[in-house]
Amino acid sequence: MPRPRNVYVPGMSLHVYQRGANKATMFHDEQDHRQFLAIAAQASQDNGLDVHGFVLMSNHYHLIATPQSKDALSAALRDLDGQYSKYFNRRYARIGPAWNGRFGRRHLRDERYWLSCLRYVEYNPVKASLVDAPEAYEWSSYRVHAFGEASAWLVPHQLYLSLGFTPEERQMFYRAICACGS
Repeated sequence: MPRPRNVYVPGMSLHVYQRGANKATMFHDEQDHRQFLAIAAQASQDNGLDVHGFVLMSNHYHLIATPQSKDALSAALRDLDGQYSKYFNRRYARIGPAWNGRFGRRHLRDERYWLSCLRYVEYNPVKASLVDAPEAYEWSSYRVHAFGEASAWLVPHQLYLSLGFTPEERQMFYRAICACGS
């Protein structure tokens, strides 16, 4: 059966996720996490994909992203998954596909769903009982949104920017949104 055709809607964000082949651990240590994020930053910049949020779990990752052209998402994920696979296979002396086929994606069609999905992504480590609070997990964008931690590659989404007039207001409001759902 042929795979579904990618649909590009200008300016519409997506929740993107990818799992390691056979649910294998894809991020073993700090070096793996940092390498993935460096590749993600470059692939998104090179291909016109604005990444707004992320989390790296042991065997999968999630991104909240907005493609700037019809080919941006596929091209960025091809580069990201391909380059990380080469790094991963070389580092761990393995061969074959590192990822479980094609990435998954869901369109974020309205504001409420967009914010709920960002919260879901950033709270993944809490749900998995890796940490008690999302700010304790180093490999997500939560601290960027909730506390203003600097990020050289994440692009603030207009919806997040509309949460307040100042960075402090946005961070406070985002923390309140997250606290309501916990």
